[in-house]
Amino acid sequence: MHTRMIHAALSAVSALCISYPAIAADLYPTRTIRFIVPFPPGGATDVVTRLLAQKLNEHYKRQVVMVDNRAGAGGVVGSELAARAAPDGYTLVMGTTGTHAINASLYAKPSYHPMRDFVAVTPAALLPNMIVVHPSVPIRSVKEMIALAQARPGQLSYASSGNFLYLSGALFTSMAKIDMLHVPFKGGAQAMPAVISGEVATSFATIVSSLPQVANDKLRGLAVTSAKRFPSAKDFPTVAESGLPGYEAVAWYGVFAPTGTPAEIVAKLNADIVKALDSPEVRSLLLKQGAQAYTSSPAEFARVVARDVEKWGRVVKLSGATVN
Repeated sequence: MHTRMIHAALSAVSALCISYPAIAADLYPTRTIRFIVPFPPGGATDVVTRLLAQKLNEHYKRQVVMVDNRAGAGGVVGSELAARAAPDGYTLVMGTTGTHAINASLYAKPSYHPMRDFVAVTPAALLPNMIVVHPSVPIRSVKEMIALAQARPGQLSYASSGNFLYLSGALFTSMAKIDMLHVPFKGGAQAMPAVISGEVATSFATIVSSLPQVANDKLRGLAVTSAKRFPSAKDFPTVAESGLPGYEAVAWYGVFAPTGTPAEIVAKLNADIVKALDSPEVRSLLLKQGAQAYTSSPAEFARVVARDVEKWGRVVKLSGATVN
């Protein structure tokens, strides 16, 4: 009798342990979720995260998602902090192509790995760029841009701000087999005026910063860097369709949790975030920021991350751009 009671008790404990994740997922969240943004307030990553946090708080019917900006070292500081957090669903990070694809090969000794240290939850947004030129430059298409660069090796200049925009240009020059002069700037606030003034001939710039200048005839837009035409810039062809087949350089933003976060919590987060991003209001606000809502399953997003770690690793190697 005593033995049967022990077995019954153990069975009950085992059943409780097995069902715990499901119960935890049903109750989640019960306390504050820290959503780390590895960049300063006011930037695109911060804007996307705060839009999402607001919709999640509306969904949970309480102020439970708190945004925590932890900028530094190109997104490394905040990403590393998230990677080392407890894997309980209460620390998330808004990763980017830079933090969760490019940094894996850009840094000689990376302090975290996007595949080993994180579980992908869902992408949140896509942000393609636009190739713009000063009106005095005699090119009106990507084909003409490539032809001019071939005729004047190392003379046609392009401005960039940040690793992703620089590597977008490096990918372009390597695929087109041309030599252009790269002119780096600390940020878009410095790069855009340099192109508007004619100091630099061309630029790989964000759509949201490019379109107003193109509309005011201060710059000429050649093409967008996405695989398909972008909703808020439908009049502009893609680079691939206008002179360089196969080219695509799109920054994605996506939600990650530390490795070890229960699958049931990841699944619930995915469902809640996808629902929030499917909101017409959020989609409209993102388009105004030059971004397009973009969601998927955790497994599909993990495949995208793996693909881009490899893709941008090749570009980093070709460019010789490494950080010790």
